[in-house]
Amino acid sequence: MRLRTLLPLLAALLAARHPAAAQARDTLPYRDPARPVAERVRDLLGRMTLEEKFWQLYMSPGSLDDATHDYAHGAFGLQISALPAGDTAAARTMSRAELARAHATRVNAIQRWFVERTRLGIPIIPFDEALHGLMRDGATVFPQAIALAASWDTALVARVSAAAARETRSRGVRQALSPVVNVATDVRWGRVEETYGEDPYLASAMARAFVGAFERAGVVATPKHLVANVGEGGRDSYPIDASRRALEERHFPPFRAALAAGARSVMTAYNSVDGVPATQNRWLLTTTLKHDWGFGGFVISDAAATGGATVLHHTEPSTPEAARHAWEAGLDVVFQSTWEQHRPYLAALRRGLVPAPVIDSAVARVLRAKFELGLFERPYVDPDSAAAQAGSAAHRALARAAAAAGMVLLRNERGTLPLPTAPASIAVIGADATEARLGGYTASGARGVSILDGLREAVGARTTVRHAPGVPRLSPEHVVVPADWLAHEEDGGRGRGLRGEYFTNITLTGQPAVVRADERVDFGWTFNAPARGLSPEWYAVRWTGTLTVPAAGVRRLGVDGDDGWRLWLDDSLLVDRWREVSYGAHLADVALAPGSTHHLRLEFHESTGPAHVKLVWDAGVPDDRRAAIDSAVAAARASDVAVVVAGIEEGEFRDRAFLSLPGHQEELIQRVAATGTPTVVVLVGGSAITMSRWLGGVDAVLLAWYPGEEGGRAAADVLLGRADPGGRLPITFPIAEGQLPLRYDHKPTGRGDDYLDLTGKPLFPFGFGLSYATFAYSDLRITPDTVAPDGRVTVRATVRNTGAVAGDEVVQLYLRDVLATVARPVLALKGFAKVHLAPGESREVTFTLGADQLRLLDRDLRWVVEPGRVRVLVGRSSADIRLRGELVVR
Repeated sequence: MRLRTLLPLLAALLAARHPAAAQARDTLPYRDPARPVAERVRDLLGRMTLEEKFWQLYMSPGSLDDATHDYAHGAFGLQISALPAGDTAAARTMSRAELARAHATRVNAIQRWFVERTRLGIPIIPFDEALHGLMRDGATVFPQAIALAASWDTALVARVSAAAARETRSRGVRQALSPVVNVATDVRWGRVEETYGEDPYLASAMARAFVGAFERAGVVATPKHLVANVGEGGRDSYPIDASRRALEERHFPPFRAALAAGARSVMTAYNSVDGVPATQNRWLLTTTLKHDWGFGGFVISDAAATGGATVLHHTEPSTPEAARHAWEAGLDVVFQSTWEQHRPYLAALRRGLVPAPVIDSAVARVLRAKFELGLFERPYVDPDSAAAQAGSAAHRALARAAAAAGMVLLRNERGTLPLPTAPASIAVIGADATEARLGGYTASGARGVSILDGLREAVGARTTVRHAPGVPRLSPEHVVVPADWLAHEEDGGRGRGLRGEYFTNITLTGQPAVVRADERVDFGWTFNAPARGLSPEWYAVRWTGTLTVPAAGVRRLGVDGDDGWRLWLDDSLLVDRWREVSYGAHLADVALAPGSTHHLRLEFHESTGPAHVKLVWDAGVPDDRRAAIDSAVAAARASDVAVVVAGIEEGEFRDRAFLSLPGHQEELIQRVAATGTPTVVVLVGGSAITMSRWLGGVDAVLLAWYPGEEGGRAAADVLLGRADPGGRLPITFPIAEGQLPLRYDHKPTGRGDDYLDLTGKPLFPFGFGLSYATFAYSDLRITPDTVAPDGRVTVRATVRNTGAVAGDEVVQLYLRDVLATVARPVLALKGFAKVHLAPGESREVTFTLGADQLRLLDRDLRWVVEPGRVRVLVGRSSADIRLRGELVVR
């Protein structure tokens, strides 16, 4: 019965087959699997109409549910949901196996329509996100990418990726829009969680592990976003003005590693590169990617990025022109958000804007991939196999192990961790203790084991576990005034919201160009105009109507947004910020009685753009912070140990200006720590956090990242010592935001490295992480210690567990050029190895250095291995070097 929504579709598809036409088509050369792929591509391409070619170059989310969407000419591929839209209630009652089976059945049905109902029978490439597991309900949710990078274990990441690839392939999904191989050059960026960190060598190693696993499973991997998707200030998709040297040394290596591992697709970035949008950048897509690197796969845009040249970058006069220049630059497939958005792109082809050879080259790349994937011969999957793979016991166990392997112990005073095997009582405090957040690009219906539940399960009835919610991550002081409390005169009656009058000047003079009802004043006009006919940077708005006060009353009323604006209440000027200065929240003290109604007028103008404006008040804002913290303090005092679980807010297009814990979480930690109860802080998030205000008062800090669906159990394993915290930082943690960007592998400065009020040293360096064991390093051997530029060197070191428990150590090898013809990093990671050692156990760790590790980009931007001395540094982090040697290149 739960698959009832699929049955009408299946019946319609099967009834619509044309056996005679299909038999005739099957005799054509492109249908013959014995022929070479290149020959099949040429034959099929020669039979295609212009519309059929276009639809191989357009991808979007969708299905066959909407009868108005015409796929008669085929499609590159679709992003297909597990169930038809509107079946969310059914999804909540279905098991993981049922969801996976339904998804595979649905993909099969849609695939069958394209194979049997379109003229040429070209199968689609079903695609989806798979950053840390397939982003569909029922699939296993593994730790977020940054947590996997923190494991410093490429074999483990390969196993995780292989499991995710099996689940993806089993449902008929044949392209993963993953991994994110952008280097996280600034930890303020909201998408750091999706990356493998700040170092190109580490990111390259992780990219190889991910891509190899997916491509071996028959799923096209799509490393993204080409290139350098984070700009100044840590802002997403900000323009990139990096030099060719910076691109070659830092940003290109992970992409090249991913392509070398077999990636058959690449996604472009939203940002511009050297003044040209990445999607229209010929130097990037054709000269570099396709010519210099020899990439033979297909290039896709990020969602809706192609038209961004028109509405965001302002480098194209229209979307068809933007499409033309994108295809001519080397883009192959336009990725848009809806079927309807195809029209201007198809218009570009129909109007002859795109040369035929450019079209044919792009289509050929897509068809080649479809033939290589075997879609023409084996377009369908076994739904029972999908059901068996989804969230299997083996995959869940792997998710748990991977989560523990990536958790980083940042502080552990007086051996507070691991906790006693059976403490009498634990206070578990914080919103993140129960939420089990899984990170970006997770299916909306996915659920995980919380840290609270993981600890309760682990300690059992013998330990009293007290839970106090504490304070939420975000504690707003005000909220947007809801539409229910706003009204305006409308055609002799009362309308919901306020009357908005929009002017084409900044003085509110003359007649408004647009008059409309706005239910709420909650606008962010970043790059677009507030209404049709207005400029995005020269306008004014007047909102008028009445405000009714809810039962709780109103004590503060104002505006959160850009200056300038002014607010009147009952014809009295309440707040005046008409002169444009900056962004901020400005509220006035008022005493508005419950049920009373007041006249309201808000005027706003913008002369430069972008603009933000929100009408806000304090009604409905909870004022229970003190009580919540007091409750947490009481729970901590009554317990043997307090575990405070705190987290940050971030994500795609959610960059952070402040790196401290948001809301009142820092106050919560300080108050709990002040009780004298041993206090452990577990941090949930995907990037750096500043800790100066509370770090010195707590006993231990464990960074859990977004640990996946088994994260609660993995956190309990680490906290109780059943697993060693195996992670090391793949990013640098600053002391303060003013140090940013802050990376360990910067080049030497021209004068100094410090601030007036701070040094250039981080809070926690790249590669840092504590263990429950202790380790000694000895016997560094470099053989030979003199080598030719094309020679190879073996570096050996012995590591011994000197502690009382087994532990994981990440042995890190860094190089530093003593003298070079160009400025070189003060330190550069060129090797790492993760080892598990029992107490007293020793192991020799071996690294091999060759031209790939020793080369540099000379003054003429050529990769060479220069003669000279190279320091070889081996240790526990970029700041904790235990062994030091030297080799000579001559």
